[in-house]
Amino acid sequence: MKLRILSLLSAVITAGVSFAGNPDRGGQASATQLVINGWARSSGMGWAAQSSIRGIESMYMNIGGLALTRKTDIIFSRTNWLQGSGININSLGIAQNLGDDNAIGLSITSIDLGDIPITTVEQPDGGLGTFSPRFTNLGIGYSKKFTERITGGVLLRVFSENASNTKMQGVAFDAGIQYKTSFRTADDTHFGVSIKNIGPDVSYSGDGISSKVLNPSNDQQVTMNQRVAKFNIPALINIGGAYDIVLDKSKETAFNKLTVAANFTYNAFSQNQLTAGLEYNYKKMFMLRAGYAYEDGIMKYSTRRTANNGLAGGVTFELPFGKNGNTFALDYSYRDSRPFSGSHAIGVKMSLGGGAE
Repeated sequence: MKLRILSLLSAVITAGVSFAGNPDRGGQASATQLVINGWARSSGMGWAAQSSIRGIESMYMNIGGLALTRKTDIIFSRTNWLQGSGININSLGIAQNLGDDNAIGLSITSIDLGDIPITTVEQPDGGLGTFSPRFTNLGIGYSKKFTERITGGVLLRVFSENASNTKMQGVAFDAGIQYKTSFRTADDTHFGVSIKNIGPDVSYSGDGISSKVLNPSNDQQVTMNQRVAKFNIPALINIGGAYDIVLDKSKETAFNKLTVAANFTYNAFSQNQLTAGLEYNYKKMFMLRAGYAYEDGIMKYSTRRTANNGLAGGVTFELPFGKNGNTFALDYSYRDSRPFSGSHAIGVKMSLGGGAE
């Protein structure tokens, strides 16, 4: 079994390297909403959380972590993306442990771009009303614990983009593996590999890609359909690790824990990123986290190719309720960006039966 898992891990890494980062292709992919993290907890560390993520949010970061759901998890998050742009992201997810080390999950993300004025060549200032583009992603994932140390999973994501008279639909696949081992204390070392957004090219359709022209033979207007190019979707691969440091003098209590994490991201249509993150955890009730994603040129406004500065942070309050280890959590994260006023995310999580391991 271990040999097969390692063979799969090697195949995932090889596939990822084949489409390593290519900033010259920036802006040439479609469905770029697939690389936006709409969850309030994991976004506070960025991709650094990939190797140790657990529960529903692993459906975005690394589907292998879904198998560590103890019973039932339900999360709702809302993100004010790039504050000032008018973009809001709503994410809802549910994960269920099926027993026998199996778990499934369902997530829905809706991105609202607000109301955009309708303009034409004749009326460039608008006055014709508005339209509201909307992006939607639906993910269905399955994950399994192969051994006490190795988990893995796969995910199918169906996504769509809709404007007033143009639409696009597509599918993408994710896969991920997590491995944990012990260095000083039990299960304090984590490794993870995830591959995202592998799928066929997509294209746009609808009346919005047609135009009316004058037929010179009879001076009548006719509708002419335009040829539409196909676009790749933004595939990427993550390779990372994390280490848990128990800060208590007595290692048996583990009331205070500091997690140090790092991750390398290969991007097919943008700069590669190296992300570092920290999370302080007190009794699994209070968590404070921070992360920084570095890419070439990000230090200067003139050379940066993204609105995000790379800085992120977040906080979680999680309290027990009822019996059987149920918990309720409130999550918040902030991602710095310029010239926008950052991205704010807030989420609530209810875990029945103790949440994730």
